[in-house]
Amino acid sequence: MKKYQVVGIGNAIVDVLARTEDTFLDHMGIQKGIMQLVERERAQTLYAAMKDRVEAPGGSVANTMAGLGNLGLRTAFIGRVHDDALGRFYADAMARDGTDFVNAPVPGGELPTSRSMIFVSPDGERSMNTYLGISAELGPEDVAEDVAAEAEVIFLEGYLFDKDKGKEAFLRAARTCRAAGGKAGIAISDPFCVERHREDFLKLIENEMDYVIGNEAEIRSLYQNDDLEADLRAVGEICPLVVCTRSGDGVSVLHEGTRTDVAVTKIVPVDATGAGDQFAAGFLYGLALGRDMETCGRMGSVAAAEVISHMGPRPEANLQALFRQKGLI
Repeated sequence: MKKYQVVGIGNAIVDVLARTEDTFLDHMGIQKGIMQLVERERAQTLYAAMKDRVEAPGGSVANTMAGLGNLGLRTAFIGRVHDDALGRFYADAMARDGTDFVNAPVPGGELPTSRSMIFVSPDGERSMNTYLGISAELGPEDVAEDVAAEAEVIFLEGYLFDKDKGKEAFLRAARTCRAAGGKAGIAISDPFCVERHREDFLKLIENEMDYVIGNEAEIRSLYQNDDLEADLRAVGEICPLVVCTRSGDGVSVLHEGTRTDVAVTKIVPVDATGAGDQFAAGFLYGLALGRDMETCGRMGSVAAAEVISHMGPRPEANLQALFRQKGLI
């Protein structure tokens, strides 16, 4: 038995959340519903403008690891924080959520710990303004071989593809994991991320990945066929397992040529932050336990529904209990 069932690698970001009106977004020049990278000065301006803010450890794949920790799996997270107040808060919070934070906070004159200012609109949509700070400096030297080799499943965060050293860290983690008999996969993260790195994404998916998870916009952005079905087939031809979430329209899974569609119950979100991250947690939980694709999809949908029922990107309820209520375990 390996030490970890799932290991994530991605940005270690402190989320700062606040409710706001759409008029505020317009006033501040914030594009609604997407993740925008901001510089340090802009981050300070937005932080100062937030009212009744709530801080929590975040980052897409880190949120997924927290969900898996909630579900009781053996998990670890590879990320980079500074040895400052936010960095120590982040590392401690990951440990409390049941996930080993395997990289010690970095001391000295480094960049500060990363943070994302998230403005939640009345319709639950979130607009993220992220200052990457030190997390964007994660490189292959941060990937310990004894961690990656001890993972049954590695889960990579597409956002880290913005720097070459992030790509190198991914390759080291994926190849080490797979060489030791594990599986490696990626969250596409954002259609704009694909726009910046389409060729590299496709090469990685075809040559290094056992699975890929993305929403409809992200899957469509890979091949740009202007047809979701055609895009799903195209990705399925280069990767054994493709998972596409379609908000209230359900989940489509292509596993070794077999298509599985999972219906979901539409609900109005309180806060959509973390929906994709917790879907991934539920799905990977099922995958790690060897469940069939329909069960994995349903687990992902239940976890996503839980997180959008409250503020914040991480589960508050016991996900195992919810799975039992739905007859999934």
